[in-house]
Amino acid sequence: MASTTSTDTRGTGPGGGSEPFRLSSGKRARIWIADHFAMMSAIAVLLYLFLPVAYTFIFSFNNYRKSNITWNPEGSPTLKHWQDPCGAPGVCESLVTSIQIAAGATLVATILGTLMAFALVRYRFRGRTAGNVLVFVPMATPEIVLGASLLTIFVQGFSQVGLKLGFWTIMIAHIMFCISFVVVTVRARLQSLDPRLEEAAQDLYAGPSSTLWKVTLPLLLPGIIGAAMLSFSLSFDDFIITNFVSGSENTFPKFVYVSYRRGIPAQANVIGFAMFVIAVALVVGGQLLTSLRRPKD
Repeated sequence: MASTTSTDTRGTGPGGGSEPFRLSSGKRARIWIADHFAMMSAIAVLLYLFLPVAYTFIFSFNNYRKSNITWNPEGSPTLKHWQDPCGAPGVCESLVTSIQIAAGATLVATILGTLMAFALVRYRFRGRTAGNVLVFVPMATPEIVLGASLLTIFVQGFSQVGLKLGFWTIMIAHIMFCISFVVVTVRARLQSLDPRLEEAAQDLYAGPSSTLWKVTLPLLLPGIIGAAMLSFSLSFDDFIITNFVSGSENTFPKFVYVSYRRGIPAQANVIGFAMFVIAVALVVGGQLLTSLRRPKD
């Protein structure tokens, strides 16, 4: 077997003969960069995206004095913040509030958004086209505008029936903007389903309810789960709208913002990085389950 060399035999030598033509080092470098440009760009983008996450992880070990903005070399790194993540006053209370609101908003928004997606895809009615357009309005409207509008509605309208700014006003606001994301996600999944599968089930004497529960919903389940995860993350992470309608209620993003003025505690970094790890684990676990359920060739 002939051995390979770093020469290019497609050209000719200086004298016009058939001797191999050697590429210069600069040209070889340009060819290598061109071949690997996409990969290098992807790595650079990932590094850019995960830089704040790396900061959060590193500064969770900071033995800070007054503020956790700068690194304190005395006594750092330390594990005391990981050993007591609730050490900062109010951090775990705000975390529990955010989880409760996100879970409730996700549940209601997923149910309502899925039903709305079914209506927009499977049924024809007056206003269907307008509904497909209007569902994008909460997604396209700036959050500060939505927050100010909801504050006006709650203060001028719902306060007359005893609804005060707090836990339930945050829940209502989060359900409102999460529904749009659920509708868009589930509708895309629903439109991609093969209608012949449902027709085959009906040919085998399955009724409408049996077809829905045994064929349509299992096929739609990945889209519903994805929409629910997106809703939970949007609700848990929201600050702008929450800050308008929360009153004295404190959520985790609001706690971090208020703490920033006097120094973000390292416990907030611990909780933030832990939430990131949980989210990544859920995504990776979902991908593994999908690959295991996929039929092998």
